[in-house]
Amino acid sequence: MAGKSPGKQVNRAGLAETFGVVTVTVDGWVKRGCPFVERGGRGKEWVFDTADIARWLRDQAVAEAGPDDTGLDEIEKRTKRAKMTTAEVEAAKAQGLVAPIRDFERAMAAMCAQVRANCMNIPQRVVTQLLGETDEARFKAVLRAEVILALEATAGAALTLEEDKADIDPTDD
Repeated sequence: MAGKSPGKQVNRAGLAETFGVVTVTVDGWVKRGCPFVERGGRGKEWVFDTADIARWLRDQAVAEAGPDDTGLDEIEKRTKRAKMTTAEVEAAKAQGLVAPIRDFERAMAAMCAQVRANCMNIPQRVVTQLLGETDEARFKAVLRAEVILALEATAGAALTLEEDKADIDPTDD
């Protein structure tokens, strides 16, 4: 199994030393079909050509890396996919299905502030209703009602934000 241009001919130990591996690795290469000059066995050393082994290792690495997807066809496919994705995003924007991240962040910050403000008002609204209250069921019912009011107020505020945003002309930017 001689190769195209002979390199240095070496035994297993020499091949391992040349490529910086252990002899067990060389044995694995042999099992995977690496080229050799002479088969070893029964006291006879294996003989390898280092140039052939270098080419074989390169070919193995290329095969393991998979097909080259940078061909012209693949580039054209990626370009078409990118154009299609851009068109889909633009259509979604036109339908009002997407919004810039900064608008979403502002709306979320406003909603979180509204939730916080409404929840922070619960104690001052219920303190007079619950002062001296000993009935656990009544205590829970009053608190639950106030939490529901706070959440409904937040939902109403979120709707107001959406309506305000709808009134903004997107061409004003």
